[in-house]
Amino acid sequence: MPEPLDEGLLETLVRTASVLKQTDIPFALMGGFAVYAHGGTSSDHDVDFALREQDVPRAVDALTASGFRAEEPPEDWLTKVFDGDRMVDLIYRPVERPVTAETLADAVDRPVAALHLPVLSATQLMVHKLLAFSQHHCDFSRALPMARSLREQIDWPRVREETAASPYAASFLVLLRLLNVVTTEEVGDATG
Repeated sequence: MPEPLDEGLLETLVRTASVLKQTDIPFALMGGFAVYAHGGTSSDHDVDFALREQDVPRAVDALTASGFRAEEPPEDWLTKVFDGDRMVDLIYRPVERPVTAETLADAVDRPVAALHLPVLSATQLMVHKLLAFSQHHCDFSRALPMARSLREQIDWPRVREETAASPYAASFLVLLRLLNVVTTEEVGDATG
């Protein structure tokens, strides 16, 4: 059973998105709340937005002017802002791929709480999830419910193509095929 949606985080999501929209900063919702926006079962402990790296300073300025607190984490692919104790990740290089205008164009408009927001496509969310697997982190337990709940919205041949270099992604696609979540036609034999 999915965890109940954190209403405080949802409020933070709306506040953040409102500031970004009012400031005309291109963005897309990503992460667990993006899965939720697509009708999936995920929620999260924070809110994640995709932004181009060059837009992050302007976003941080606008958000801090609206009462958020900024923090530079040690990671070199995101910036964090806080709405009270609720965390928002401004991600500009997920899975070692920079967020570009093309990345943001691969978003669909979805209603989230009181707003319509650009949300990364289900396909892009799945690609990011699979490319995050590594020898240090390869827990399929969060990716499996996501794959099942968004299955019809995902372009599986594209996922296979974009994750072809990852043996962890290939293993996950084999698991999905064996569980009859996807077909061989959608992902091939997924062994390269």
